[in-house]
Amino acid sequence: MGEHLARDIGWVLAAVVALAVVLFGLMSLRRWLLELGGGTVECSLRDLQDAGVWRLGIGRYQGDELQWHSVFGFRRRPRKVIHRRGLVVVNRRDPEGEEIAALTAAASIIEVKNGDLSVELAMSPAALTGFLAWLESSPPGWPIDLPGGP
Repeated sequence: MGEHLARDIGWVLAAVVALAVVLFGLMSLRRWLLELGGGTVECSLRDLQDAGVWRLGIGRYQGDELQWHSVFGFRRRPRKVIHRRGLVVVNRRDPEGEEIAALTAAASIIEVKNGDLSVELAMSPAALTGFLAWLESSPPGWPIDLPGGP
């Protein structure tokens, strides 16, 4: 009886480990596919409308949109889409308090709004420079609003 129980527990543990390996492999494959087309950047996001927590993700530039995908997920569609037209950068700051441990080293945080969308993005200084360049390169006639701008 005890021998059968030990064997059954062994099979269950092996199945759990195999499932974890498969899930990790699928998430890695998804990330690789997202980054395959280029135009991606590591970017944490916090939704200010629901006082959310920081979530690690990948931002992908697609034309006039920044599509944000969660790292820990299987969805092919982005969780958030930030449209360049009408986007306002409200604030720029450094991480403080508990954010320092939750975000990547040397991250910069910007608060952006676009209509009902109000989020904070945390990214490396190089990624932030790229984001601001993408924002400023909008087509002629599109208003942009950056802190300290005209």
